Amino acid sequence: MLPADVTGEGAEVLLLHGFPDSRELWRHQAGPLAEAGFRVIVPDLPGFGEAEKPQDVDAYRATRIVEQVLELLGGEPAHVVGHDWGAGIAWVLASLFPERVASLAALSVGHPNVRPTIEQRRSSWYMLLFQFEEAEELLLRDGAALLREWLAGSPDAERQIAGLQEPGALTAGLNWYRANLHPRAELRGRPLPPVSARTLGLWSTGDAYLGEEQMTRSAEHVTGGWRYARIDGASHWLQLDAPEGVTRLLLEHLRS
Repeated sequence: MLPADVTGEGAEVLLLHGFPDSRELWRHQAGPLAEAGFRVIVPDLPGFGEAEKPQDVDAYRATRIVEQVLELLGGEPAHVVGHDWGAGIAWVLASLFPERVASLAALSVGHPNVRPTIEQRRSSWYMLLFQFEEAEELLLRDGAALLREWLAGSPDAERQIAGLQEPGALTAGLNWYRANLHPRAELRGRPLPPVSARTLGLWSTGDAYLGEEQMTRSAEHVTGGWRYARIDGASHWLQLDAPEGVTRLLLEHLRS
């Protein structure tokens, strides 16, 4: 089972991080949510933190990750909150297992069915780089110069870089992209069912990797009620740059 911190009592709230983070990403939200009357579950996803880091690409397919995430939950539907890859997993979970999801909150990453625009493809150049076996060497050479430049806007850059320099960690992280975002996956993939849970989408104006449209157009793939909120001035890591605002929006969503 995935390593996880569990605090509080009440309805379950699952907080899922993305690349290249760990459960530490939610350090500003977990406590307030538990104090508000929720049982907060914050795991390290495969390849990150204290979780196992298999080197096999197939280990990181979204449906396999969803299966592991479901093992953390009890019998009642849970509120699922995800950021970056965690949001991608949350969308898949809510689409394929609607009976397990009471509500969904997606931060930064919109519904997988939204086809990327050419502008988004330009911003996502790194996703193609990550497909190549030379990516690890390019990112880590010269003291991880390229990796440092790519993560320059992150409040947790030093923590993230240190984690990715551990043996096997960078390959594990890149395998998320190799397993799910290879161009052939876009050509052969089947659309996910619409999300029937009440859904909150959050995006930040300082996101250097993902555009606003991929989040706002997610409304087209939600049937259970959609709310969108934009965090002005925050980077991709909005829960670190604007912790109080993000926590407030999450609590409003969970209580509504």
